[in-house]
Amino acid sequence: QVQLVQSGGGLVQPGGSLRLSCTASTTSISAYNMAWYRQVPGKQRELVATVAVRQVSTYSNSVKGRFTIIRDNAKNTVFLQMNSLTPEDTAVYYCNAGGRYSGAQYFRGDDWGQGTQVTVSS
Repeated sequence: QVQLVQSGGGLVQPGGSLRLSCTASTTSISAYNMAWYRQVPGKQRELVATVAVRQVSTYSNSVKGRFTIIRDNAKNTVFLQMNSLTPEDTAVYYCNAGGRYSGAQYFRGDDWGQGTQVTVSS
């Protein structure tokens, strides 16, 4: 089991940037695929970005070109750099460890961070 602690988030104006962090406290993330999800009330949790053990990353169409997922194994941390934010990016963001890839699909792992609120509003 991987214990994940998130930080970052908050309120930002449209067009602004935020950086989320997710640090593992009990084990090294180097052997885990990592991912960021987000969820708005009344909707299913949505996959935002993944980064594989071998550093290959994927993005949902809604964030591609604006968000960057960064794995730093030395810091045992995964970051989500979010640029050009829009109100549609408002959600609670969760990091996830231990997922797996199957063709074009990504299946979530069992371990989650506590979630952090991102609000994009003027």
